[in-house]
Amino acid sequence: MKPVVHIVDDDKSYRTATARLLSAHGLRVETYESGDQFLALLSTCEPGCVLLDLKMPGQSGLQIQRRLCEQAPLLPVVFLTGEGDIKASVEAMKAGAKDFLEKNSTAAALMEAINRALIQCERQQARHDRLQAQRALVASLSPREGEVFRLVIRGHLNKQIAYALGISERTVKVHRHQVMEKLDVRSLAEVVSIAAYIGLIDQDTTAPSP
Repeated sequence: MKPVVHIVDDDKSYRTATARLLSAHGLRVETYESGDQFLALLSTCEPGCVLLDLKMPGQSGLQIQRRLCEQAPLLPVVFLTGEGDIKASVEAMKAGAKDFLEKNSTAAALMEAINRALIQCERQQARHDRLQAQRALVASLSPREGEVFRLVIRGHLNKQIAYALGISERTVKVHRHQVMEKLDVRSLAEVVSIAAYIGLIDQDTTAPSP
């Protein structure tokens, strides 16, 4: 499924013209006449990017952007404005806007900004999907396997884990094997890498000796 460019602009003529331009370039487009309408439909919005007018009746573009950071952080924002506003552009970029364009920018400049935003969305979505998948693998561990997993990633040896949990080293080895099977990994370094990726330990943690 192709990503969607969500155009949020109270100027109907600009909204319509931009939608036609993007559609002519093979992009899927959804349009919204206000930030409030867009936010009301946000939960149903498909992945892609947002072309967001800076100044609109009701909530401003910057206010909408703040809501997006909280509710839909995977949707990159490209701001559009009819007036040059350096202060607003700086604020927008600091808050994570992908680009900031004046409405009289060329079609080529607009397409370049959209393509950059869509590439960012694809990368962020891939990272998000990987994170969710690895969290699901860790969540599939049994309570005892989870205890062993948490001790392993902190560098505890089998005999230390056995003492801490009141079980035999042989049982620890069985649980370690089951952990690696469920996480679909072949090395302890990969176990540690998963733990780091999902935020259980620091990213610079190195794998302990088996």
